[in-house]
Amino acid sequence: PFVDVVLVLLVIFMVTAPMMVQQALTVDLPNSQTADSLESSTLAIAITAQGQYLLNGKLVLLEDLKVNAAQSYAQDQNTQVVFAADLDSRHEAVIKAMDVIRQSGITRFAFQVIKQD
Repeated sequence: PFVDVVLVLLVIFMVTAPMMVQQALTVDLPNSQTADSLESSTLAIAITAQGQYLLNGKLVLLEDLKVNAAQSYAQDQNTQVVFAADLDSRHEAVIKAMDVIRQSGITRFAFQVIKQD
């Protein structure tokens, strides 16, 4: 019985651990008065203040961005990437992500901001 309890606790931990990481990562976006809406074939890349990358809400490494972008570009050559860079993120992290995405063939970029009324 003790082993069963330990295994159940392990499974619960394995299921909930990724959710806790995603909730802990926040991106504080800049404001804009002229923001536009997104197109349908869009990859959303968030860059946290700590320089971490999130692709469509999931934490990924910089190398994974290129693989996922290449797959999206192969399916739809009109794919657009929208960057949501935290106000406190380093410019270098954004440039690295843009460079990796450009290597996959995607050349359409946008930056996500909070529209002011």
